[in-house]
Amino acid sequence: GPWTRGFIGNGHRTPEPAALPLPQLCSVFSAGVRRLHCGAAAWAGSQWRLQQGLSANPSGYGPLTELPDWSYADGRPAPPMKGQLRRKAEREKFARRVVLLSQEMDTGLQAWQLKQQKLQEERKQKNVLKPKGASLKRPSQ
Repeated sequence: GPWTRGFIGNGHRTPEPAALPLPQLCSVFSAGVRRLHCGAAAWAGSQWRLQQGLSANPSGYGPLTELPDWSYADGRPAPPMKGQLRRKAEREKFARRVVLLSQEMDTGLQAWQLKQQKLQEERKQKNVLKPKGASLKRPSQ
């Protein structure tokens, strides 16, 4: 078991319990209990959900979260709850940010393309063959 390897709880090295006297052995056991935590177990489900393309929190979205808890007997929908209104506002804020960032990317891309075109034209101007010989002497005369 884990005691023969000298590890307790979250993997911190401790002395071998078999080599300790009884009072120290009890302190090792009590210290080991305090060090236990469920960090890996708590994240295991969320990692699987993220790999499956779902939200990390099972109650983050879905019919149990999004649909109203009740409705009127005559079929009218219930008024939206605070959580629904908050989630709707968060989604709208996120959508506005996505649109804004998308517009910024488009304008930045257009500016970059214009700059590249200007640089290319400048390179063409530089690489134009220069006149030689008789054509070079004519304008000065």
